[in-house]
Amino acid sequence: MMDWTTRDQRAFVRTLTRRALLYTEMVTTGAILHGSPRERFLGYDQVEHPLALQLGGSDAGELAECAAIAEAWGYDEVNLNVGCPSDRVQNNLIGACLMAHPEKVAAAVRAMREAVSIPVTVKCRIGIDDQDEDADLERFIALVADAGCEVFIVHARKAWLQGLSPKQNRDVPPLNYPRVHRLKASRPELHIGINGGIKTLEACREQLAQVDSVMVGREAYQNPWLLAGVDEALYGVTGPATSRHDAARAFRPYISRRLEEGAKLNHITRHLLGLFQGRPGGRRFRRHLSENGHLDGACLRVYDDALSLVPETTPVTETA
Repeated sequence: MMDWTTRDQRAFVRTLTRRALLYTEMVTTGAILHGSPRERFLGYDQVEHPLALQLGGSDAGELAECAAIAEAWGYDEVNLNVGCPSDRVQNNLIGACLMAHPEKVAAAVRAMREAVSIPVTVKCRIGIDDQDEDADLERFIALVADAGCEVFIVHARKAWLQGLSPKQNRDVPPLNYPRVHRLKASRPELHIGINGGIKTLEACREQLAQVDSVMVGREAYQNPWLLAGVDEALYGVTGPATSRHDAARAFRPYISRRLEEGAKLNHITRHLLGLFQGRPGGRRFRRHLSENGHLDGACLRVYDDALSLVPETTPVTETA
C-alpha cells in the first residue's frame, strides 16, 4: 500500500471508523534513519490512533532503532513487513524475500521487542516461489514466534518473486484461505490475522469465525465507504458517519489545516475519489477533483463544488 495509506488517507478513514487499526504505508529503516525531516516519514494526525507503523528492513539493529523511534513518536504498534513482493525492495533484502530467511526475521523481532514496550507484529505471505506452503510456513512461524512475535497477519497467497510483477502478485497466485485457517488451528496461542482478496463485511465476519483479525487493503482504499460499517458490524458500536456526505464534511477541517501547512489539495483528496463509487454523481465528483484539485491555488471551494455535484441521500439509502 505504498503511496496509498498516507497520513491524509488515514485521517480520512477516521471519518468512517474509529475502531479499525490503521497501518502506515511501508517505511524503510533507511528512510527513517537517514531521511530528513523525519516528519516526512513518521508524521501523523492524532486522530489516526490506533495506528501501527509498518517497517521495511532486515538489519536487526536498524529495525530495533527504528522501533524505538516509532514508540517515541507515539505509534501503538510496529509491524515488520515480510510480504511486499516489489523488486525495488528485494535488492535490499526487504519484504517477501525475507520469508526465505526466517532466522533473520526472528533475530530482528527479538531485537525490536527488546527495544520497545509496544507490540511488535509481522505481516507475511504463506510462502514465496517454490517454498512448501505447509512445511516452510510452519518453520517460519515457529522460529519467529519463538523470538517473541505473538501476532502474524498472513496474506493468504504466495509471492512469486521470479516471473511475476508486484501487480501480478496481488492477483495471479491463488488465494489459500484454508492454509491460514489451519495455521490458526495449529497455533491457537498466536493471534493470526488474514489478508488478501476480502471485499465485504460479510466476508470479514466469515473469516473471523476462523481467525483472529482481518486486514483489508485495496478494497478499503478503492471503496472507502466499506469502512463505514466496520464499527457497528464488527465492534457493535455506532460509527462516526451516517452518510458519505457526512464523512466528506467531517474531513473538511482537516483539509483546511493541511492546506494551511502547504499541502496540495489533490494530494489530499486523491484518497477520496472512490467515496461515491456507484452513486449518482460519483463520476462527476471524481472528475471535478481530478481536473481541478491540482491547479495552483486549488482550495476548499474546489472540494465543496465537487461535493455539490453528488445528490444527498438518506442514511437508509447509504447503507443499502
